[in-house]
Amino acid sequence: MRLSQFHLRTTKETPSDAELTSHRLMLRAGMIRKLASGLYIWSPLGLRVLRKVERIVREEMENAGAVEFQVPTIQPKELWEATGRWEKFGPQLLKIKDRKDQVFCYSPTAEEAAADFARQELSSYKQLPVNFFQIQTKFRDEIRPRFGVMRAREFLMKDAYSFHLDDECLVREYENMKAAYARVFTRLGLDFRMVQADSGAIGGDASQEFHVIADSGEDALVFSTGSDYAANMEAAVAAAPGPRAAAGEALRKVETPTQKTCEAVAALLGIELSRTVKSIAVMTEAGFVLALVRGDHDVNEIKLGKVDGLQGYRMAGEAEIATHLGSEPGFLGPLNPAQPIRVVADRDVAAMADFVVGANEVGFHIAGVNWGRDLPEPEVADIRNAKEGDRAADGGELRVARGIEVGHVFQLGRQYAQALNATVLDENGKAQVMAMGCYGIGISRIVAAAIEQNHDDAGIIWPDAMAPWQVVVCVINPKQDESVSAAAADLLAELQAAGLDAALDDRGLRPGNMFADIELIGVPHRVVVSERGLAAGTFEYRARTASEAESLDRAGLMAKFAK
Repeated sequence: MRLSQFHLRTTKETPSDAELTSHRLMLRAGMIRKLASGLYIWSPLGLRVLRKVERIVREEMENAGAVEFQVPTIQPKELWEATGRWEKFGPQLLKIKDRKDQVFCYSPTAEEAAADFARQELSSYKQLPVNFFQIQTKFRDEIRPRFGVMRAREFLMKDAYSFHLDDECLVREYENMKAAYARVFTRLGLDFRMVQADSGAIGGDASQEFHVIADSGEDALVFSTGSDYAANMEAAVAAAPGPRAAAGEALRKVETPTQKTCEAVAALLGIELSRTVKSIAVMTEAGFVLALVRGDHDVNEIKLGKVDGLQGYRMAGEAEIATHLGSEPGFLGPLNPAQPIRVVADRDVAAMADFVVGANEVGFHIAGVNWGRDLPEPEVADIRNAKEGDRAADGGELRVARGIEVGHVFQLGRQYAQALNATVLDENGKAQVMAMGCYGIGISRIVAAAIEQNHDDAGIIWPDAMAPWQVVVCVINPKQDESVSAAAADLLAELQAAGLDAALDDRGLRPGNMFADIELIGVPHRVVVSERGLAAGTFEYRARTASEAESLDRAGLMAKFAK
């Protein structure tokens, strides 16, 4: 390919509304152009990268035994109502009407459509297991689209749906997909980690996420130094606390006139923050609940919502707090409530002795509190975020890193198939609801995540597998010498014959501008053909990550690429 015949338009300016490095560099490199909020046109350059990712994903899905199909992006309301997600998915679900006033959605995911296809196509256990995948545009009506294609409203995604007669078969395919995903991200040259995850709006019995490690990642990942344990913050679990110490202090009320936070109370009393207890007041359908976490810990909203009876909880208002506790925020605690309340204590709180809580009286806290003596033994659950330095269950320590989610696998079970009556006949001729798995990869998001992980001051540094071209031959030919142009074209042909995805930069730019463009768009390898080099029998070669260029003869150059 000759770049003189290709659309390549880079810019030096950094867009003011681009917050992430990937967004800035994709705009500067001319990979994307904004059409509207959260909607982007992919330029020919950007599309080359996107297609490279797509090809690897498709190859590994097919190698893993999945077969490609495609469902419509516009889906009928009735399917989503049947599974309960028409309302559950919330305002992210874009709802539209046709000219007959029939209601549809622009699908953000396709469990319903896949299950509908399966109930029409699959009738016997002999057809199972099967895994259907597609690579298609999705749409989520993000309340605040940002970060370029990282959190766009329209995005390209690979989604797959497997169908099984029994749970054991589902687990085998789940492991098969996990292995396929690891191969995808390895081939793409990304530093990634697989973590335990919460299933979120998709639902299911088990799920794991794949994250590209990057300092700019939105998600906090927790991993152990003692094993390969890793989880996102929503699902991470620290080791259970040790046995509770015996009570050693008398119960006493202490004056805290302006101290409304655990930090302020600990400072006033001259104690460690870990000896205080934070009270979080919530409301459920069944009534008022007080959740307790240690003062140096944060409540995990996902975990709290999984406690029996706390699904769909909300924060209590000041009037509700006054009614049930007789106090106001800043001085809340489980002792002496105005009305009987339910108390849920984190595991670490349940193991505490001689701790400090709010007195349910403005201006006061209570110190020397102990379970069993001053309070009944609590209902116990793991409801806090793991944190850096926590002891891990495997004996190691927990560490926290940042990651960008690029893949997610789910064991859905039978919830979708049950709702849509997707059944097959088993070997005894009895109808059985199929078990489902769901497996997603954010193809357009991978492009941005790779840039977040691989860049420098000059621009993008693509892994070879994702680069728009692996190597670009740059021509320096101010005298328009035909022999220089012919030598460059000849080298391009030889590189392409050797199986390399190569291009020729024959745009006639000055060397500085040409090299800056090639660095900005992230080409891994650059070869310069010039009159001086030809006279010496050499080419100037520079890897994108190298600090200096090398002079190589033709044999040396081809030997380098042969590696």
